[in-house]
Amino acid sequence: MKRGFKTVFLTVLCTLAGACTMSSSSVTPAAPKPLNMASAELPEDRVMDVWIEQFTPSKVDEDEAEETGVSDDIRKAESRFIPVHLRDTMQSSGYWGVVRVVPRGTVGAELLVSGTVAQSNGRELVLDVTARDAMGTLWLERTYSTWAVPVSYDGTAPGEQDAFQNVYNQISNDLAEILMQQPAAEVETVRQAATLRFAADMAPSAFEDYLSEDARGGVMIERLPSEDDPLYTRVLALKDRDDMFADVLNAHYGQFYNGMWDSYTNWRRASLEEILALEQVERESSTKIAAGVLAILGAIAIDALGGSNNTGTLEAVMVGGGAMAIQAGINQGAEAEMHEVAIQELGQSFEAEVSPMVVEIDGETIELTGSADVQYMRWRQLLQRRHVAETGATITVVATNAPDGGQTCTANTEDAQVDAVVAAAAGC
Repeated sequence: MKRGFKTVFLTVLCTLAGACTMSSSSVTPAAPKPLNMASAELPEDRVMDVWIEQFTPSKVDEDEAEETGVSDDIRKAESRFIPVHLRDTMQSSGYWGVVRVVPRGTVGAELLVSGTVAQSNGRELVLDVTARDAMGTLWLERTYSTWAVPVSYDGTAPGEQDAFQNVYNQISNDLAEILMQQPAAEVETVRQAATLRFAADMAPSAFEDYLSEDARGGVMIERLPSEDDPLYTRVLALKDRDDMFADVLNAHYGQFYNGMWDSYTNWRRASLEEILALEQVERESSTKIAAGVLAILGAIAIDALGGSNNTGTLEAVMVGGGAMAIQAGINQGAEAEMHEVAIQELGQSFEAEVSPMVVEIDGETIELTGSADVQYMRWRQLLQRRHVAETGATITVVATNAPDGGQTCTANTEDAQVDAVVAAAAGC
């Protein structure tokens, strides 16, 4: 009876010990999702321009930082990198007019795509994406995710193939499918609404009543400006200038993206390798410790069952072997910590390699490292001032923050939003 119990116990123990040395199952890449391409050039009345906002970076929590080496700085860089790659993917599909990346909060898009980098490391990418047109119609609000394995990084190329290309292709495919369902008349209405929203942003007092908005964010066109309206004609000219600035801005986004590509791709590849190595070490560490504990417990059980002299040697071997297994597990646990440190160092190295990008436009230096939103708003304010100068309205602006407690300036503006900008430019 006792011998049978010992045999069963040792058999189970050996089975468990054998399981400890089994290799983990191989990881296969996600099934490829090809990018849908337009079979022919779309007619002008079906084409829509797209603005992709800089994505919102999610906060990196402590556990994620320790496990993957990702930091808030890397996540911020990704929030600029990802929209550029999505722009290039969508542009190459042939379904869209001009696809641009713009700072968050920019007004005047025909179709605006925004998103949040929910999770991103060398192995997994999760994006929360929303798309609305200028009429406020929600096109999609979905979470996209995919995973990468080491071979996913083979054959990657800027603007063409990313390790997580499935996500970009799926977003583009979904939006293209919705676009093709839109009647030509609806596309034209969206274009008109986009232009009127830009006009209302430039000159609210002149154009804000051309549109109305319901509680759900839906937009209605109340009326359209006449074709010979000189004020509207000037706004259209401003829009052309804004588009040109946006093109310059996108060239700079492209420079940032291209400059980031090598270091970011290498960091993600190395990060993935470190993550996989860390998980392998942790698995082996925990299972070896478990096997060691089982071996010691087995020796104790044999002794409790009244082992003979022949089993004394077995008990000693099991205790010694169990202690060695536990020590091996502890050693591999220390190795896991080394991998964690390596991941963190990779993240720090990446942050050091991605430096601020600076561009000079009309004599003004603009830095696109987190201040791009502010810089683009400054550009919009300059357009507003241009509009004010052309319309010639005069108003008195008081700067309450002047050293003497208040100073009166004269500014050519018809819009309270522009007052502070004009006053500041006048040195008030």
